[in-house]
Amino acid sequence: MQSRSGFALALMAALAISSYPAKAQSADEQLAQDVVTRQLEAFLSGDFEQAYSYASPDIRTIFPTLDRFMAMVQTGYLPVLRPGNYAFGRVERLADGRLVWEVMINGPDGSDYTAAYFMEMQPDGSWKVDAVTMRRGAAGMT
Repeated sequence: MQSRSGFALALMAALAISSYPAKAQSADEQLAQDVVTRQLEAFLSGDFEQAYSYASPDIRTIFPTLDRFMAMVQTGYLPVLRPGNYAFGRVERLADGRLVWEVMINGPDGSDYTAAYFMEMQPDGSWKVDAVTMRRGAAGMT
C-alpha cells in the first residue's frame, strides 16, 4: 500500500522527468477539466445528483436513473467516488473531438490509480463525462 506522500513523490517524479515543456491549456481543455473537478467534488460532498448531471447523454441512456448510475460507480469506480486526493496529468484531443484527461487519484484503499476521463462537447458547448477508464498505478508506472 502506497502512502499519500508516495503518491505525491510519484507525481512529482513523473512531472520532473517529462522532457516536454508545459503547454498552455486551451479554453476547451480548461472547461472540460473544470467539469471533472466538479464531478469529483460532488462525489466527495455526497451530492450524487450533481455528479450525475455531468454524465453525457450516452451515459445517461445506459444508466437512466441516479440509482443505476451510483450502483455502477460504487462497484467499479470507488477511487473516483472517494478520492483521497487527485491531480490532473496529460490531456489529449481525439480525432472525434473528445478530450481525454488523465487524472491521478489516491483511492480510499491508499492505492494509486489513473483514471482516463473521456470528455464530450455537447451541442450547447458544455462538456460532459462520456466514459472513464481506471487502472491501478500512477501514470507512467507499470
